[in-house]
Amino acid sequence: MIETTGDIERAVAEGKLGVFFDLEGGCVLADQLSMVQMYYDLGARWMLIAYNQNNSLGGGCQDDDQGLTAFGREVLNEMARVGMVACCSHTGYRTTMDVMEYSSIPVIFSHSNPLALREHKRNITDDAIRACAATGGVVCLNGVGIFLGENDARSETIARHIDYVVEQAGIDHVGIGLDYVFDMEELIEYVRQNPDTFPPEGGYAEGVKFVEPEQAPEIVDALLSLGYRSEDIAKILGGNLLRVARVVWK
Repeated sequence: MIETTGDIERAVAEGKLGVFFDLEGGCVLADQLSMVQMYYDLGARWMLIAYNQNNSLGGGCQDDDQGLTAFGREVLNEMARVGMVACCSHTGYRTTMDVMEYSSIPVIFSHSNPLALREHKRNITDDAIRACAATGGVVCLNGVGIFLGENDARSETIARHIDYVVEQAGIDHVGIGLDYVFDMEELIEYVRQNPDTFPPEGGYAEGVKFVEPEQAPEIVDALLSLGYRSEDIAKILGGNLLRVARVVWK
């Protein structure tokens, strides 16, 4: 279990797998501010403001986003106090920009891709990318085929998305968050049962491809072919997120 950034460094040095948690949307708080501290104590180190649909904090990317709420601002304050990173993946544009303006600590997109390269409601605008970087945060590219292209999970494609975000945000503000799912049958069933969260017109259906963790060497090779230096690739592969953790975690 990872509790501190020192634990991450120790896991790497000892060749161990380190695990901590994130929360996929502020609805898990059940409108109770005290839950932020409880989840942090249980090992959660970042939380999405919303997950596709609106909640009491703000708007989802596939809903009628009304912006960050008063309770959402209270939650951001509490997250900053306890050391939990705010994430705007799955969050609506208006709420995202409100969060970027309001937050006193770096904000991340843990798994989002540029709208300029693929038109999809889950993807994010160039100004949101730049606003994230302005907070000191990191935009992490996911490997979901329908967010990368026409169900395209090639290593060269995600490398192109990485390169685009680097152009927008700078090398210190880009990472990878593949969002890979190991149990595809469970995912397919969950999507079927929740059409409001995963509308079929968004391409959520059986057969969605994912960039696999085993493709990491190919992604590195693709970035090298684009002229990236080893030290820059190290930032993308985790160094930038580690920097945010050192700033935010308590």
